Amino acid sequence: MNFVSTSLSLIAVIALIAPVQAQVIKLPDNNQVKPIDPNGPNTILPSSPNNSFLSMAGGDRLMKEAEQAVSGQNYTLAAKKLQEARQVYNQLSNFYQDLNASFSGIDIRVSDSQRKKALETAQKRDEATYRLALVHRSLNQPELAVPLLVQIIKSQNPTRELGKKAYQQLFELGFVDTAYPRQGSK
Repeated sequence: MNFVSTSLSLIAVIALIAPVQAQVIKLPDNNQVKPIDPNGPNTILPSSPNNSFLSMAGGDRLMKEAEQAVSGQNYTLAAKKLQEARQVYNQLSNFYQDLNASFSGIDIRVSDSQRKKALETAQKRDEATYRLALVHRSLNQPELAVPLLVQIIKSQNPTRELGKKAYQQLFELGFVDTAYPRQGSK
């Protein structure tokens, strides 16, 4: 059977089917309509940026939990929380960069706002990464600390404060053998 004969057969079957009757739904009078419960099971409300996991506040909350874990000398939990915070900040930074690129040339105000948020979250990501590297050092895991420290230097530049601190950690670990900045230079 070819396509044309199959199509004609299908049309013939559809024509034989009795027409579907429209159902009439009677709505209740206005005084009988109950208001929608905003906390009901079928209500979807927009997520507030302040209570969402994927937000600055969510990343900050994870950083605070990591700080508490370090204070309690629970370095394994601290590493987990810092890794999660790092991922949140990194995702946010990437999303803001994408939005910046999308609005570039369309609306400079929106583009600039997203660029600033991308930089802010990237800075927080690098701070979380630095703290994670320090936790790995505390756990005697230099093989996990070194790549993180190199990432920070690449992101921050070795001339910025966090980049200098990351390089100093690499020097203390013996991964690099030349101090920076050199003594007497700024």
